[in-house]
Amino acid sequence: MRRAAVLLLGLCLLWPGTPASAADRAPAERAPTGWASTGPGTTGGAGGRTWTVDTRAELKAALANDGEPTAPKVIRVVGDVDGHESDDGSLLGEQDYAPGYDLRRYMSCFGEDGSAWSDTRFEYCKRQRQLRQTGSNKEKAQIQLTVPSNTTLVGAGRDARLLGVFLTVNTGSNIIVRDLRLEAPVDHFTSWSPGDGARGSWNARFDALTVITGRNIRIDHCTFTDGRFPDGAAPLGFHGERVQRHDGLLDIEDGSDLITVSDSRFEDHDKAILVGSGDGRGDRDRGHLKVTFARNLFTGIVQRAPRVRFGQVHVVNNVHRGRDPLYALGVGVESAIFSERNVFRYPGGRPSLAVAAYGGTQFHDAGSWFNGRPARLNAVANALGLGNDVGWDPADAYRHRALTSPAAVERYVLRHAGAGRPHGRP
Repeated sequence: MRRAAVLLLGLCLLWPGTPASAADRAPAERAPTGWASTGPGTTGGAGGRTWTVDTRAELKAALANDGEPTAPKVIRVVGDVDGHESDDGSLLGEQDYAPGYDLRRYMSCFGEDGSAWSDTRFEYCKRQRQLRQTGSNKEKAQIQLTVPSNTTLVGAGRDARLLGVFLTVNTGSNIIVRDLRLEAPVDHFTSWSPGDGARGSWNARFDALTVITGRNIRIDHCTFTDGRFPDGAAPLGFHGERVQRHDGLLDIEDGSDLITVSDSRFEDHDKAILVGSGDGRGDRDRGHLKVTFARNLFTGIVQRAPRVRFGQVHVVNNVHRGRDPLYALGVGVESAIFSERNVFRYPGGRPSLAVAAYGGTQFHDAGSWFNGRPARLNAVANALGLGNDVGWDPADAYRHRALTSPAAVERYVLRHAGAGRPHGRP
């Protein structure tokens, strides 16, 4: 019945002269704001072939576009597409990727409280190490789907979801991802690194969306979340803390450029957004990583909303809310963050939660608010040893209009940000 209904919907979307219903029709495309509007602009797959998909296999085929992956195309996602769905429709799990792998056995091969690994601690340790590595590679090969140039990937209807898909852009340009719910993949084979931090750390592998050397990209009206698999439901690991099975929600790295993330939601996640490949990757990132974050909602995000290295990043009219975050905006090496009229609501918190220094030297804010009052984030930055001259102004790079009161920002963002919500004009 489900396949029949999907087929009927696909015919309605594609049959000449038969319009889709209002609920299933994707909103009309509008030009992006921010950095994605600069250079050659960002039009996605406008004017190309239209695909309608509701399975992983169909989505993979649509991205390949009959052997012409970079030709213009619009891919409409109907309902749920699960990254773990095999070609026969069954869902793959940990034991399908690595039969015999066991997280508890893997953990037992470290010393007490997660100290150094030993292949000989137990007779199964070497095998568990091998299973974790091979299982991780097989999971990656299954769930990773790469979006090529000149593509619009859009949800058709209000319930389009990518579940456990590791969506990537790799050297692609002129790409739009819109009106989709992206549930971050669970890394079944997350690895423990005893020397990472003071007490060791888990390192999961997959993001909901990773942009590598991408250019002119628009991410609009999307919802990023851990969905059915929140960190709080993960197994207990070392030191009585939960195993970290998620990486980021969105990473932008390796010289990516001219990107706008707008009217989207980032929900209930630890390390949300990273801009920049690493402190030592200036050779690739310096002069690039021009990104705009406009009118997004960050709710229940612990840190990295975003954290930036090297990039000229404009964060404007975003709403940050929740309890007990580590920080919102991370000022990394050679970053130039221009913050403008953002709303921070952290009950009982102080404005220092809005900004953290991670090797950067400059940060500028214009008119943001914290718990309904002027945030005075430039003074917060100064207290961290940061100057306020970031060396650029978004008004010199592109036209934009910021909402000028906290009530207007919150009203717009809470109504419009995220997948399945009405598109509006700020």
